[in-house]
Amino acid sequence: MLEVTNLTKYFDTDSGRVHSCDGVSLTVDNGETLGLVGESGCGKTTAGRTMIRLYEPDDGKIIFNGHDITHMKQSELLPFRKKMQMIFQDPYASLNPRMTAGDIIREPMIIHRLPKDEHDDRVNHLLKLVGLNSEQSGRYPHEFSGGQRQRIGIARALAAEPEIIICDEPISALDVSIQAQIVNMLEDLQKSLGLAYIFIAHDLSMVRHISTRVAVMYLGTIVEIAESSELYTNPLHPYTVSLLSSIPVPDPEISAARKIIPLQGEIPSAINPPSGCRFRTRCKLAKPECSFLKLELIEKGNNHLCSCPFI
Repeated sequence: MLEVTNLTKYFDTDSGRVHSCDGVSLTVDNGETLGLVGESGCGKTTAGRTMIRLYEPDDGKIIFNGHDITHMKQSELLPFRKKMQMIFQDPYASLNPRMTAGDIIREPMIIHRLPKDEHDDRVNHLLKLVGLNSEQSGRYPHEFSGGQRQRIGIARALAAEPEIIICDEPISALDVSIQAQIVNMLEDLQKSLGLAYIFIAHDLSMVRHISTRVAVMYLGTIVEIAESSELYTNPLHPYTVSLLSSIPVPDPEISAARKIIPLQGEIPSAINPPSGCRFRTRCKLAKPECSFLKLELIEKGNNHLCSCPFI
């Protein structure tokens, strides 16, 4: 459904050029969930927004359902935008406070010219689909809790009948008690509507639960991609190994027996990233040639891709 090749996005600042997304390549198949994980500031959100052209790419290629949408004009892009939607991280900032819940959900229908006589019925249907009721369509965002606001954001994303949704940390701003409800609802919607997701998150346990495959991102680049069960049981890249070792385990005996592998040093600046392998300044396996190697994802068996040539 979605194929991204060498996707690059820079931001020019007073301090220099930020390499936010640098040569990202990945694919998403129909009906699957691709988890995208990594440290804060590694470029996950930028990658997601660039894939659906909320940010304009500086380089690379975006193929959606066989169509190259990388440099399409906005007028040409409209039919594809209908099929590619996004759920934003902050339910408090992503909803217009001057619009009612019903108007927020109705707006994509107006933009994508869905029949007007179906708008009201569809708004009520979507509210019910995400666990709200039609009586709440006249309320404003400040009258809802954080979890309810995110449900409105999900209903808005569904309004245009998309095929793929970028979920940008959709549960990180919510209470833990609400997070599982939202994730379960997303899974139910995926099964009933045949949706594909790119699920961006910090919570590695949740990503394991919801994802078909997982891509690990470090400082603007993808370092490893594998099926969820394969990645969590057999991580290859040193960064992935360290990242997964930090997942909390509720059993104190198992937790005491586990070995946490801390990373050396601090994450480098995205304005002046290390040459060659971005991870080499923090890697125990680093060799002199890591400073100039041009790394690509290498097949390691079982559809397991890793950028480190020394594993």
